[in-house]
Amino acid sequence: MTIFTGEELAYLRERRLGRIATVGGDGTPHVAPVGWSLDATESFIEVGGHDLPATKKFRDVTRVGRAAIVVDDLQSVDPWRPRGIEIRGHAEAVGGPRAVIRIHPERIITWGLGDARARSARSVVRDRPTSRVT
Repeated sequence: MTIFTGEELAYLRERRLGRIATVGGDGTPHVAPVGWSLDATESFIEVGGHDLPATKKFRDVTRVGRAAIVVDDLQSVDPWRPRGIEIRGHAEAVGGPRAVIRIHPERIITWGLGDARARSARSVVRDRPTSRVT
């Protein structure tokens, strides 16, 4: 069952590019553009990529188990109307022939969806996965 609202799902279904944020071993933030998709149940984000297990973001998630992704765009530049969604949460690095990073939402922040001035933030209460698979 999805944890996203109908408005959030409509926005996410139209986008495929985002920016993932992870934390390096020395505490330095790392942000990278990525392709992503919703899983079949529309309850978490899957980030893919070429040779993903060899990337810094995959190593960061393997070590820390946390990540965030921002998916956004400009609805208009005149007037200025940015909109988007930030999803923060537990992350798992899943290896294998189709390696992915799965982000399980714990906090969802949106802006400019529906009412251009609207901003919302909410925590998502759910069972966290108990292990990371590499």
